[in-house]
Formats: sequence, structure tokens, C-alpha cells
Amino acid sequence: MDSFQKDIDERANLSLSNKFELLLFRLGKGEHAEHSELYGINVFKLREIVPMTKVNRAAGMEPPLLGMANIRDQIIPVIDLPAVTGCVPETGLNLLLITEYARSVQAFAVESVENIVRLDWSQVHAAEAGVNSRNITSIASLDHEDHQGELALVLDVEQILYDILPSGRDVDVSAIKDKNYILKPGAVAIVAEDSKVAREMLEQGLKGMGIPAMMHVTGLAAWEKIKEIAAQANADGVPITDRIGLVLTDIEMPEMDGFTLTRNIKTDSSLKSIPVIIHSSLSGSANEDHVRNVGANGYVAKFDANELSGVIASALEDAAK
Repeated sequence: MDSFQKDIDERANLSLSNKFELLLFRLGKGEHAEHSELYGINVFKLREIVPMTKVNRAAGMEPPLLGMANIRDQIIPVIDLPAVTGCVPETGLNLLLITEYARSVQAFAVESVENIVRLDWSQVHAAEAGVNSRNITSIASLDHEDHQGELALVLDVEQILYDILPSGRDVDVSAIKDKNYILKPGAVAIVAEDSKVAREMLEQGLKGMGIPAMMHVTGLAAWEKIKEIAAQANADGVPITDRIGLVLTDIEMPEMDGFTLTRNIKTDSSLKSIPVIIHSSLSGSANEDHVRNVGANGYVAKFDANELSGVIASALEDAAK
């Protein structure tokens, strides 16, 4: 397992070139499937991989939640990932993927791990139109020598945890209504977020703040919309901030990641005045350093509506000075 534990700063640096690393694993055969599908998760979410250990089921726990396990003196929930995806492992649940998401730690039980591949985000495409599963956010086209021409289904961790763990499902609008959001009349927020559940929560939060939003599944789609609005603003002879009040983006997204989107905005003289806030389940000092390096105006770990509203209010206030 040591080969899977690499330096986290090196992985963070990949994001500055629109690249990332994907851990490939298998969960068993799905219904009507002839073979075991490849699944993937961003290595940045991975803390470690450990052999399956003793799991204690507490009263009231129901599948796919297997129970709780003691991993390095930390009690964390264990989720049966094959059960979530409708797969049946042929050799059993052999490994635990210990992941960190939005300041929480959980373990996903899987059948086997293949390897780690390095990809460009342009090799990853949104799955909403092509895969009938609420738990898949995108599809990665692999060019690794061991998986040439294969596809990997990238899991929507936000959706899985939202469905299984009850905490953090509701957006507390009462906590965000009283802040002052300085937005020009007619200006909108451009949002880039590939997770459906995260988009819905952001939409609720922004609505509670009174900020109209245009939602996009990929960073590339958001970038194309920004350029379109900028061209119209230029033709009308008005500042871009009259049309786009802020950009709110995730980091890891198909086609173009949030760091690349932010850098594109902040290196364009006609767009750099737009406040950009990065909102991500990927935490850590390396990411926060990159947020500063690409010129973003703020960073919030998912999902705290009150904290997000505070960062948005501060960024809009600074932009209005």
C-alpha cells in the first residue's frame, strides 16, 4: 500500500496545470454486467488504504452503512461502496479507502485497488447525460498502459455521503439573510460545480442571499459563459461587474478544474475585477496556497452556508471599494 501514499504537495501542484491523479479500484460485477467496472476517486480525497478491519454495527445503522471502525484511534463510519453502486464483489470487501471530505473522515469498503493514473481534466467528461446513476459525476478516458482505452466511472462522493449520512443536508437560510451582499442590479453569480447535490445546496444558499445564479456542471462550461457575457458587456460598453457579480467554483471538475478557471479569469485584464471564490471538499494548506497563487478572492471548504455567505459578502464588499 505504500506505493499509493505519495507526497500531497506534489498532487496539489498538478492542479496548477489542470491535471490530477485518479485512484482506480473495482467493486465487483453490477447487475447484467459481464465484467467488473473500473471506478475512480481523486487521490486528493484519499488519506490512506488499509486492509479490511473489524467493523462494529451500532443500533439503528442500516445498509449501505456497515458500521464504525477504529482506524488509528479514530472512530469513523464504514460504507459498503459495492452496495451503493449495485455491485457484488466476487472476492469480498477486502480494502478500506480512508477519505477526507469537507472536514469529515469516512471509510469506503471496496473489493480491490488497481493503481493510480495521472490525467488531464480534459480527459474527464460530465456523466449526467450518459450514465444513469446519481452516484457517478463524470467519466474518465484512460490512456495508462495498463488501462489503454478503458473508461473509469468517477464517484460523486458528495451525493453518496448526502444520501447515507444525515448531517449537513439542510442549508440554514436564517444564518445568511442578514448579511450585506453588495451586488449591482442585474448582475449574477456564475457557479461551476459538478456534483448535483452540491449544486442544489449552493443554489439554495445563493437564493437565500438574494443572489441570482447561473449553474454549470464543468469549469469549461462556466468559462464559455463568462466569455459570452464579457463579449456582450464589452459591446454594450459596461463593466463586466455590471453583469457578473462573482464566480463561485469547485476545484475538481470535468474538462477544466477550478484553479484553471480562476487563473483564466484573473490573468484576463477585462475579467480580473470579478471576485472569485473557490468552494471545495478538498482541504489542506497546499490547496489554500494555490488559492492565493491563482488570485482567488476567497476559499471555503464544503459545506458551511454561514461561512460561505461571510466570504461572499467580504469579497463583494472589497470589490465595491
